[in-house]
Formats: sequence, C-alpha cells, structure tokens
Amino acid sequence: MTRNILTETPVLPWKPKIVLFGATLLMNLTRRPNGTLNRRLLNLVNHTVPARNKARQGVKTLDITIDATRNLGFRLFIPTKPPPDVILPVIIFFHGGGFAFFSPNSRHYDNVCRRFAREIPAVIVSVNYRLLPEHGYPSQYDDGFDTLKFLDQQRLDGFPANADLSRCFLVGDSAGGNLAHHVACRAGKAELRQVRVIGQISIQSFFGGEERTESEIRLKKMPIVSLGLTDWLWKAFLPEGGNRDHEAVNVMGPRAVDINGMEYPETVVVVGGFDPLQDRQREFYNWLKRSGKEVKLIEYPNAVHGFYLFPEIPESSHFMKEARDFVHKVSATFKK
Repeated sequence: MTRNILTETPVLPWKPKIVLFGATLLMNLTRRPNGTLNRRLLNLVNHTVPARNKARQGVKTLDITIDATRNLGFRLFIPTKPPPDVILPVIIFFHGGGFAFFSPNSRHYDNVCRRFAREIPAVIVSVNYRLLPEHGYPSQYDDGFDTLKFLDQQRLDGFPANADLSRCFLVGDSAGGNLAHHVACRAGKAELRQVRVIGQISIQSFFGGEERTESEIRLKKMPIVSLGLTDWLWKAFLPEGGNRDHEAVNVMGPRAVDINGMEYPETVVVVGGFDPLQDRQREFYNWLKRSGKEVKLIEYPNAVHGFYLFPEIPESSHFMKEARDFVHKVSATFKK
C-alpha cells in the first residue's frame, strides 16, 4: 500500500469532517470512567429515521421484531425497481459503533443500507442487536446468529418472495465486521435449512489485541477509533477478567478459534489507509488465507474509518462498486 509520508491528516470534504468530529466528541462525552454510558444524551442526539413502507429512492423499509424482551429485530430494506421475477440475494448487515453506539434506524446506517439495496440490488436485513455496556459479550453474537435462525425458520409477511435465502451475505463495518465474522463461524457449524451464508464483506473491522500495532500507535488520534475509546469499549465488552487477547477481540491471536476445517464464506476485507485498525484488518486477511479460505483484500490508502458512510468521499462510490461486483460474482458461481 502507498502511504502519504508527508502528512498523517486525511483530506476530507467538510461534511464528513464535521460529522466524524461530532461523533467522536459525542462518544467521548457520553462514556463514563465507571464503564457506563449516558444513554439519555445519546438518544437525544442520535438522528433516526422511521421505516417507510412507501418506496423512497427505489427502496421501501419495514421494521421486524424477533424478540421484544431483548429488543431484537431488524430493519428490512426491499428494492422496488427490480422486476418481481428477478431473484435477489439477501445481505445480513451489522452496523458499527463499537458495540455501544448507533442502530439500524440511525440516519447514516439507514442511508447506507438503502444504497446497498438499490445499487447491488439486494434485500437487506439490518440487525438491531443489543448494545453495551448494558449488554456485554456474547449478547451481540447471540443476537446476530439468532437473526439467521429466525430467517431460517420463518416465512414473514412482507418478506419478498424473490429473496433467495440460499444466497446470504454477511456484511458489517467496524464492530459489525467483528460480529459478522463470529456469526459466520457459528453458521459454519450449524445445520440451517434455508439460509446459506456464501459471502462476507468485512469493512474496516473492529479487532484488537494486548500488543499495540504500528498503525494504532501512529494514528492513535484519528476520529472514531482512538486508543482511549477502543480500550474503553473492549473493557466494557469483555467478561470479567478478560483482556484484549480474548478470542472475541483478537480473532487471529493466541486463543484464536481454529477455522481450518470449518465452512466459511468467501470474504472481502476492506482497509483504509488512515484507519488505526488497518494492521489488524490486514492480519485478519492473512489469517483467513493461512486458514485456507477464499479472501480478497481491498485497500483505500486515503480512507478514514467509516469512509463508506459518506457519498461525498470518492472512495465510497468505489467501494459500492466493489461490493456489487463481489455479490454478483459469488452469487453467480454458487451452486446449491
């Protein structure tokens, strides 16, 4: 990868710069030293949008409840422009936010799922999993896999008849990428009737470890994923006594789950050159290769963490094309 050695400051359009700065400030203001969050303040400033059964920009949405007792459900994104006889893949999407922030109805995640639905096109299942610090490990992984089981066992009112559950893709950014990997591991050992996970897009996934990487140190003050914030998140996430070499965090580390003989989906790993987590994401790519899995690495040297959420950033459009091409390729070559 070619890195700009003259500066460690990314060049960003003004709107993403303001949003990223504001989100970073909010995350730091709302986390408390005792491991709790000021959830009331977060809810006040979290810009959300309702589901819209009437199509907007070629996509309609519907909120589905799986288990009301734990607020588990998903937002369903259905593209309306493809003819009803066109079979569509299904993307199970896990949003980022360090397992603690945001939701499927957060404006930026609603927007990006609309883009996936419209531009691929595909049916999107954006999972509303439980958040920390109220719910720590393994709640998020349980919710993600329970969503797969729910889709496997149900035929829902409103779920499009042309959605092909045998062509499912797991897609997640940041913490959602971590979640997608662990759900892929569970799916690889499960016996599902309808759902078949055939692909995964790992977007700037949130991994960690006790030993600092070069990029974490060099880019420690970048927005969203500063060392102080990520350390706080991992501490809130892990069970009592766990450290950052826990297999949930350091998935390639000394306690890594052996996936050599496991059925695991073909994967794309997306890395940004201004992302402090980039070294860990490249190691994830290399670990998948060493484990005998089909995997491709895509790098955007000038991209910050979360770049793809902003259409104003040129790399966002490049990524959307890569995602579309990957889903089409894997869907076309998959044999039931």
